[in-house]
Amino acid sequence: MSNVKRMKLGSQGLEVSAIGLGCMGMSYAYGPAKPEQEMIELIHHAVNSGVTHLDTSDVYGPHTNEILIGKALKGVKREKVEVATKFGLRFGEDGYGELQVHGEPEYVRASCEASLKRLGVDYIDLYYAHRIDPKIPIEITMGELKKLVEEGKIRYIGLSEASAATIRRAHAVHPITAVQLEWSLWTRDVEEDVIPTCRELGIGIVPFAPLGSGFFASGPKVMDNLADDDYRKVLPRLQGENFDHNKRVFERVSDMAERKGCTLAQLALAWVLHQGDDVCPIPGTTKIKNLNQNLGALSVELTVQDMAELESMASFKGDRMPEQILAHCYKNVDTPPLSSWKSE
Repeated sequence: MSNVKRMKLGSQGLEVSAIGLGCMGMSYAYGPAKPEQEMIELIHHAVNSGVTHLDTSDVYGPHTNEILIGKALKGVKREKVEVATKFGLRFGEDGYGELQVHGEPEYVRASCEASLKRLGVDYIDLYYAHRIDPKIPIEITMGELKKLVEEGKIRYIGLSEASAATIRRAHAVHPITAVQLEWSLWTRDVEEDVIPTCRELGIGIVPFAPLGSGFFASGPKVMDNLADDDYRKVLPRLQGENFDHNKRVFERVSDMAERKGCTLAQLALAWVLHQGDDVCPIPGTTKIKNLNQNLGALSVELTVQDMAELESMASFKGDRMPEQILAHCYKNVDTPPLSSWKSE
């Protein structure tokens, strides 16, 4: 029997498990794709354990992660899971360097239709704009997403890496159910205005990378024996002086985890889980034992004093993403006013 509680994500009616499963690393970004059957077994284990919120994107692979999820879903009752996927982000042939973002209505629709086929489902529970297109007023993108909701192809709309201003404009067209963002012990800047905006509007919060891309799970060892195409090789926080500083912070936080009788990964995840009942983190893993360990974070209790102590120690250095990717993230992206689009 599952002991993972259910929660309302946002105020539009979507219910999910209190912790989700980020599926990206099964197929993409963290070295070669993992063995398909093992990943299907992992997904089935997650669902049977009560982790029913599965997060993917059409860019993971590209496409191969959605195909994997689709194969795994063949062994699961559709109503038992909440499938979240995304559109709008494409990488050029040079990997993470050249980024393209698309929010045109025809692209939104074509992407949704393609994702439905790859996933083998009749509807997507939560469909995100993976990044915000700076060329298109957000109202135009949202208009097409609203049509897809009305047609029953998607149930709820989400935004990823969106600014507070963009969230407000989008929400005025059709209610946003969730905003996906990086929020963890080593990424706190969203607390300035994005988190308060979501809470004001009744929008659920879905933190990705709550374990610092594996840093809180493995510590400095995370950099040992990485594949050439592992995304973490280009993370500024895991390079040079930043890495040396962050290793020292890791040791201090590890001491606290030992005092609390849990692993550092559980402590870091518990910190995110303690941020509020509108927060559903989606830690990724490719191993059943790690998923089980993540579930242990649900029973880690942190006092107000624990939270304050943890936050005072967690002073990490370095940008959270490479510069070329940060350029497309919430602080650096706005969309044109709708009036400019109408006048063209």
